[in-house]
Amino acid sequence: MNEDYNITVGEQTDYGDDNIRTLTGTEHIRLRPGMYIGRLGDGSLPEDGIYVLLKEVIDNSIDEFKMHAGDRIEITVEDNLRVAVRDYGRGIPQGKMIEAVSVLNTGGKYDSKAFKKSIGLNGVGVKAVNALSTHFEVRSYRDGKVRRATFERGKLISDTTEDSQDENGTYIYFEPDNDVKLFKDYEFHDDIVETMLRNYTYLNTGLTIMYNGRRILSRHGLEDLLKDRMTTDALYPIVHLQGDDIEVAFTHANQYGEEYYSFVNGQHTTQGGTHQSAFKEHIARTIKEFFGKYEYGDIRTGIVAAIAINVEEPVFESQTKIKLGSTLMAPDGETINKYVGDFIKLQVDNYLHIHGDVAEVLESKIKESERDRKAMAGITKLARERAKKANLHNRKLRDCRIHFSDAKDDRKEESCIFITEGDSASGSITKSRDVNTQAVFSLRGKPLNTFGLTKKVVYENEEFNLLQAALDIEEGLDTLRYNKVIVATDADVDGMHIRLLTITFFLQFFPELIKKGHVYVLQTPLFRVRNRRTKIKNKQVIAAEDTKLAATNSKQTKTDFITRYCYSEEERLQAISDLGPDPEITRFKGLGEISPEEFAGFIGPDIRLEQVTLHKTDQVQKLLEYYMGKNTMERQNFIIDNLVIEEDRPEEDQYE
Repeated sequence: MNEDYNITVGEQTDYGDDNIRTLTGTEHIRLRPGMYIGRLGDGSLPEDGIYVLLKEVIDNSIDEFKMHAGDRIEITVEDNLRVAVRDYGRGIPQGKMIEAVSVLNTGGKYDSKAFKKSIGLNGVGVKAVNALSTHFEVRSYRDGKVRRATFERGKLISDTTEDSQDENGTYIYFEPDNDVKLFKDYEFHDDIVETMLRNYTYLNTGLTIMYNGRRILSRHGLEDLLKDRMTTDALYPIVHLQGDDIEVAFTHANQYGEEYYSFVNGQHTTQGGTHQSAFKEHIARTIKEFFGKYEYGDIRTGIVAAIAINVEEPVFESQTKIKLGSTLMAPDGETINKYVGDFIKLQVDNYLHIHGDVAEVLESKIKESERDRKAMAGITKLARERAKKANLHNRKLRDCRIHFSDAKDDRKEESCIFITEGDSASGSITKSRDVNTQAVFSLRGKPLNTFGLTKKVVYENEEFNLLQAALDIEEGLDTLRYNKVIVATDADVDGMHIRLLTITFFLQFFPELIKKGHVYVLQTPLFRVRNRRTKIKNKQVIAAEDTKLAATNSKQTKTDFITRYCYSEEERLQAISDLGPDPEITRFKGLGEISPEEFAGFIGPDIRLEQVTLHKTDQVQKLLEYYMGKNTMERQNFIIDNLVIEEDRPEEDQYE
């Protein structure tokens, strides 16, 4: 008899009318939050759910700005946990305010006359915020009155209306639910929030956002975006063109690959869509026709570009709105491809005819790309054939079933690939991974230092060629097979070196992979601390006493002692303090030492990842030149001058 479910194995349960339930909108959102906001997460990654909640609230304020109602939005994040958003638009119609924030499929954006180019169209967004918040408050200021309502987890608590002298607009305050099934131990990260807000200002020149007292605005739209995002100098001044419902900006840089930023109605479509594809097609075609020669690939190599369009009733491929699926500018309008193509053809062609100096620099860059391609032609062909054969029986790659490039798979964003060092580490991960979404690629040791080398090395070096083929990024990120590329190395000197060499490879040849937020470093525990004298009474004790546990409860109950996995010296000391006298301490020297059973916890739902980011202020080229260049004596002298020798620890503080 299974006591948890009170049934006997093989016995049929009753199935009648009482088993059929109709959930309210709030109940369904809380039961299936992923259907509404995508992943949950703890706020450490830009795609985590708490940022989707914030975005859904801000989107409504942006829509007011687009309707020329309010040019200022005030956003406050308290203690990295609670958010208040105040706009100065028209305010939610007070008679329907409660329904607008709590009843699914209710909103003012279905009528295209009121919100012609709105981001949110499905009447879900702010309702999801309400349902997934422990506390939610909405105020509508209109014509000398303010209606205020408070909710807890989507349930109405209070509703009042009174006189007010405040400006018209809407105020929303929410605190995401930190329930273990929702946003457990979440935290808003300042840099992620600021990047999101800057994107809003790039797309809405004239809008001022006050974020925790700091003013954010853009005077030159997408031109400012490219200036802020580029980590290498532009070869010619950024070309910035605007028209009705479309804005584009582009230049070329001395870098490999292509880099695109695309937006629809102010929404950052991180996975592109029909508008981005149209831009890529027509920018290359227009430039080719202007010069009367050259191949599309040579024209686009090194391009850095952004496009923003406004579409009536846009259709996105998911509720999180990160990829545009629409093919028409409006339900009865022309296609997006033709609209973008006509604009690019006219404006870019005119620009190049007027600015001959820009055309000259652009052609010089195209010729350089053409020479590089022709110089690699023979090597590239052989490398592709070798990679194609290896894909059939590639010892280095243990693939997964679901890929990021699988257009209609609901779990495609979960797909990831672990880049490991050696067979022992890859063996542990392979045995404990989720075969549906987690792939493993094994390096045979320290890879080649690629700094300063040309892309020819990607094809000449078998390991890099196979990695490029595994990721499927030779022609750009449109075919990227894994959403997360995770570097998983030992936490020792050799592991750090391998990590640096791998990231250098991406920076040198595929910087857009990092700029688009796809590269991560796996955080694995340095120590295991356990005390066999501290008995586990029940599963509740585990949950209460060990919130950062990596192993499963069933595993711990079997071993009958509490185990803490520590990722830093501070966590190790805290674990020793918590677990009582004479704990058993193990220092993990490498990933291969961790058993597959333990590893399953480290790469499961509670996986700890550190995203590799790239900003203009990082001075990437100088850093790579110093750490990966040939200035050996300079680095050696720095190490000698800054070497710190730690004193031996007391004997009782030694690890097993």
